[in-house]
Amino acid sequence: MAKKNFKELFNPKETKWSGLSPQMFLGLLLVVAVMLYIPFGGKPAGLMRGNFLTIFTVLAVFGILFGEIGDRIPIWNEYVGGGTVLVFFMSAVFGSYNLIPKPALYSIKIFYSKQPVNFLELFIPALIVGSVLTVNRKTLLQAITGYIPLILIGVLGATVCGIGAGLLFGKEPLDIVMNYVLPIMGGGTGAGAIPMSEMWAQKTGGDPKDWFAFAISILTIANIIAIFAGALLKELGVKKPSLTGNGTLIINNAKEAVKDEEVAVEVGQKEFAAALVLTGVMFIISNLSAQIWSSLNLPFDMHRLAFLVIYAIILNILDVVPPALKAGAKNVQTFFSKHTIWILMGAVGFGTNVQEIIDSLTLPNLIIALAIVFGAVAFIMLMSKKMKFYPVEAAITAGLCMANRGGSGDIAVLGAADRMELISFAQISSRVGGAMMLIIGSIVFGIFG
Repeated sequence: MAKKNFKELFNPKETKWSGLSPQMFLGLLLVVAVMLYIPFGGKPAGLMRGNFLTIFTVLAVFGILFGEIGDRIPIWNEYVGGGTVLVFFMSAVFGSYNLIPKPALYSIKIFYSKQPVNFLELFIPALIVGSVLTVNRKTLLQAITGYIPLILIGVLGATVCGIGAGLLFGKEPLDIVMNYVLPIMGGGTGAGAIPMSEMWAQKTGGDPKDWFAFAISILTIANIIAIFAGALLKELGVKKPSLTGNGTLIINNAKEAVKDEEVAVEVGQKEFAAALVLTGVMFIISNLSAQIWSSLNLPFDMHRLAFLVIYAIILNILDVVPPALKAGAKNVQTFFSKHTIWILMGAVGFGTNVQEIIDSLTLPNLIIALAIVFGAVAFIMLMSKKMKFYPVEAAITAGLCMANRGGSGDIAVLGAADRMELISFAQISSRVGGAMMLIIGSIVFGIFG
């Protein structure tokens, strides 16, 4: 992946500001700034209409500004999370220190988490359906029977070691599971920590931003640890050749490709729209299922997103969705995950207190995060050969690629480990493994939340 630099951002012949030239982006930034900061009618942000499109635009411009810059800051872009994390932190600063008018903050809160306008309930289902539905069917079946148990072993190791480290600092085991293990092993930010924050809020009655603020902090710490651990595992493979397949995961050399469904059809706006409708229908059914489940008074609740994961897996395994519709779902997922993530991170950040983030960056949290990542790696390496996997490659894919920031974290970890050929299995960890963690999170929050 080519590294981005600051110089190209200001080249008038380039369109590096998310498809915009520097001149055009500055024009958009000026319009948004005037709307927000010029009082009108005696009111701050008096020129602003707090509707969906306006707030979407404000967050998009803010996200592009700090997202493009964050993707170009050395070290930060490789180890901390690049533009996505910078957008979150900068929006948190703007919100915490009242650098943006209160009417705008109120409208952003509605945009993010209030009915009936709730961007979150469009973003998350689009990611879940697109990612799970488009995993190769044969691979999904193999993953469930072989690779998925390896992931669960890593989760168990992360939980055991995380609880052990937490006890040293007087933390309750349940606190470690809910606030450390779930966000770290949850498949990243967009399809992991964000939907988990909604689950937590529904079960506890709290604000999702309260859980998410700490979750992204601890996840960022774990992401950095995972990247460095990838480099250490690479060196371990050099010193102990018996532990590595040098880029091959399965010991019997059966290199079944783990990739998305590839379809020989032209995918356009019609397929995109159809997939969006399919996502909506599946979300409606999932919501109904969650309500019915709740009415049965069973020992624990199942969140609607957990049902959505299950239904997407079932549809994939039954192979009842036409290839063109699957491709459309993949396009929907790509659009939201790549082109609106900064918008969502900005919305979350504006409602996050900076002091809460600072308070989470402590030595105990660092040690607990280190223990969780180490636990996942250690348990996997101990069991991998018995399950016909090479220990180094198994630890990288089923361990570190569960404990990082999802797709971007996968690239960073595999790059540090010099195992980029394992990207397919890393995707299974981030996507299918992350989906499993949503189900586990739904159960944990339902019982103990």
